[in-house]
Amino acid sequence: MSTLRFVGLDVHAETIAVCVAEGSGEVRPLGTIPNRLESIRKLVGKLGPVKQLRTCYEAGPTGYVLYWQLAALGVACDVVAPTLVPVKAGDRVKTDKRDAEKLARCHRAGELTAVWVPDAEHEALRDLIRAREAGKKDQLRARHRLSKFLLRHGRRPPEDTKAWTKKYLEWVKSQVHFEQAALEATLSDYFHEVEHAAARIERLEKAIDGAVEKMPPQLRAVVEGLQALRGIAQITAVTIVSEIGSFSRFEPRKLMGYSGLVSSEHSSGNRIQRGSITKTGNSHLRRVIVEAAWSYQHRPWLGGYLLKRQRDLKLSEETKEIAWKAQNRLHTRYKKLSAGGKNKNQVVTAVGRELLGFIWSIAVQIEAGFKA
Repeated sequence: MSTLRFVGLDVHAETIAVCVAEGSGEVRPLGTIPNRLESIRKLVGKLGPVKQLRTCYEAGPTGYVLYWQLAALGVACDVVAPTLVPVKAGDRVKTDKRDAEKLARCHRAGELTAVWVPDAEHEALRDLIRAREAGKKDQLRARHRLSKFLLRHGRRPPEDTKAWTKKYLEWVKSQVHFEQAALEATLSDYFHEVEHAAARIERLEKAIDGAVEKMPPQLRAVVEGLQALRGIAQITAVTIVSEIGSFSRFEPRKLMGYSGLVSSEHSSGNRIQRGSITKTGNSHLRRVIVEAAWSYQHRPWLGGYLLKRQRDLKLSEETKEIAWKAQNRLHTRYKKLSAGGKNKNQVVTAVGRELLGFIWSIAVQIEAGFKA
């Protein structure tokens, strides 16, 4: 008879509903406790020896703090993917107590899928990268507000002026004026938001540069190695590494599925039907991969910033060879799919999926070098 206890935790900002599934078959709720370290410590002491406990909870807005707290107490914990928790057909009653019971039962049955949990330093890097991503979105909104405001009032820049260059901003600041004080105040506010967004992104990018310098040698080597690929400079490389962590835990196809770039499928019998991409994986990873994939519409070429990156980072010949192979393969793939009548977005998505394979190849090669 198993002595293990499987503990399901339904975690919220202030409370945690607890349920225990004994190895013998009994499932019993233990009520609700505050989401505080002292309460968690008391719960662990009440449930018995930590070696007999197997806890789990769903990934969500509370992050990994509970996981780290339980790990510090010596308790085994899995953070599970919410979308992969089994759901009974016809079950229309949802409460914290029932959710905790379902987690405990499914965990005992081995029906839950655990997600990879980063350590505190890796999670800090991920938050920094996502803060920059949020800053870029806010900058785009601020620029749209200002440009549409100017358009509504018939203010257009000189013909040889590109939007959002230094010359364009000087034109807005020095030459755009209104007679009405209300419009002047509006212009000043919109322009201030554009400048504030630019300064915010600059601060975050400097912080990212500092974080890269303090990275563990293996992670920093992977970040540098990925920059051998066309379309992947430092920010994109750091984003990929922060979202994936260890590449060795994936097979290439599993990594493509994790990104959500694989086709959905609804096949039965002799009928095979594939649809659009699943989009069920990591959206941050998917976004930067698709952005990088656009560069492979151009013919293979090694020069400019790409050549400078490879020289400055002193990358290995093996890494550069994989990157060159990627350029030839992905450009050929782009041309072939375009000639077949696919629209550009579909073509770039397919190229991005294959680009992940080359990213995996470079990263795993570097990780293997550190393990040797």
